[in-house]
Formats: sequence, C-alpha cells, structure tokens
Amino acid sequence: MKICLAGEGAMGFNHIKVLKELDDIEVVTLAGGVADDAAAFAREWGIPHHSLRLEECLEQPAVEAVLLATPNQVHADQAILAMEMGKHVLVEIPMGLNLEEAERVAEAEMRTGRVCMVCHTGRYGAAQREIVRRVHQGELHLHHIVQQTYFFRRENTNMFGKARSWTDELLWHQACHMVDFMFWLFGEPDIEVWAQSGPPHASLGIPMDITIGMRSDSGCLVTSANSFNNHGPISANYRFIGEEETLLFEKGRLTDHEGREIPVEGGGLAAQDREFFDAIIQKRKPFTSCEACLPVMAILDRLQRSFLTGSD
Repeated sequence: MKICLAGEGAMGFNHIKVLKELDDIEVVTLAGGVADDAAAFAREWGIPHHSLRLEECLEQPAVEAVLLATPNQVHADQAILAMEMGKHVLVEIPMGLNLEEAERVAEAEMRTGRVCMVCHTGRYGAAQREIVRRVHQGELHLHHIVQQTYFFRRENTNMFGKARSWTDELLWHQACHMVDFMFWLFGEPDIEVWAQSGPPHASLGIPMDITIGMRSDSGCLVTSANSFNNHGPISANYRFIGEEETLLFEKGRLTDHEGREIPVEGGGLAAQDREFFDAIIQKRKPFTSCEACLPVMAILDRLQRSFLTGSD
C-alpha cells in the first residue's frame, strides 16, 4: 500500500521508523512543513517525493492513505481534506482542538466511508491493556487513580528540543491521553468531571498547569496533574489504587506496590499503525476510529468549560 506521511517533526520521525518495518507499506511522498527539514527528512528515509503542499502529495499516483503527524491546529482540516480526496486517514492525537472540529472530522468519516483513525496510542499499549483487562474482568476494583504528566515547555520546542512553529496544548493534546484512557477503562461518556487551570503563559498564551478530577459511576476517583512548568524530563505515570492491590505504570513498565514487575509484551506505536492498515485491508472500522473516540472530545469540552465555571 502506497501512503503519504505528513509531518517531518518528532512524531513523523517516530512513525517512519515503524512504517519502514512494515513490508506491505511504502511511503512514497512526504508532506512537509519546513522546506529544508522536509528535504532532509525525505533524503534520510528514502522518500522519493516531498512537497509543502498536502494536496500535491495526496495526488501522487496510487496513494491510498495518509498519516498526519502535523501540528495540532491543522489536524481537523487536513483529515477532512484527505477523506474528501478519497484517502484513508491516520491522524495524530488530537483529532481537533475543540469539540466542533472533532465533530466535523467524525462527520466526514461517516459521510465519505473512509477509514479515519486517531492515534490514541495508549489503547494499544500492553500495560494499559492489562489494567483494562483486570478491571473489566473483576480482578481489580479501583478506589482511586492518580495520574501525572510533566513537561518543561516554556518555549515552542518538540520532545527532541527542536524549535516549533506552533504551540502545543496541555488539555486538548497532552491530557487527552489520560482522558481517553479513562473513557476506555470506564466506558462512561457522561462521567463526572471538573477542572481548573493556572494562568496563561505570557508569550505562549496557554495555561501551563491544569488539574483534572473525575468520578466514575462505581465511585472511583481520578486525580490528574498536568504541567508544562516542571523542571526535568518528560514524564507521565499512573497509580491505580485498588481494593486488591496498587499498580504503578511508568515508562512502559507495570509494577505492583512492592515493586515487582508484571510482565507485559508488545503493543505500542507499531500495533497502533498496524491496526490502521488492517482496517483498510479488511474494510472495517478501526478500534480507535474518530467516530468511536468522539465521546472523549466531548469530555474534554466539558473540562474546558469547567476552567471557566469551576465545575462540570
């Protein structure tokens, strides 16, 4: 299958490493954002065509699908454009930066009949799947989930420290991973939520710190802290406090409260990207189709509104 990769930044780099390992996938064109960077990326990875115009790349012969690893602000419009040009779409999280954008993407998915899948990579992680399995099978009854996401991002740089031309978003991008995990775990689109945000950064114009609370129908509390002000490396972790045991998830490792590692294997970005191509080949909806993940965006919308009111 011939595909287009859009985006030569950090996530484009992460995806191309996976795509090069798939024998049945050929990246034939790169839609870049910065001319010199796009040329260097295409040369390094042996991509025969590149352009700064996504339309030109999608018009290349026999291109069936596009992987959008582009700035958050253009995800929705680019996904809709690609579907309306007859292409299948794998779009990096988030599918939009507000509920209205996400609804337009899901509507285009249903209207065009194209596969449109969002990169909720956590749902493909082996450790996350083990947690969900234990909860859904009644092996772990949760009282409280404590989650933290920490960055130091007072400038527009990506995970590799390279300058960006766009601004990241703490709620709709970074916290979206946690919100999606909770929706997958509890299956409650109307879960009780509340949130507060710190003051916006003077030049970036976004809140640099947010706190999120949730309560499931079972009474399980979720406490989430997110900061772009934290000095130190990128880090994200979960503590699952249950009746039977407490489990910790950090850096892909799942351990119990005594520090013993719980063996889990596979999953991750490779499993996610493979699901996209399998859904196209098998003519079915992918696990994380944009339509299926739309309730996550509705929860984020309620959290956004909670910033202003102090309640759901």
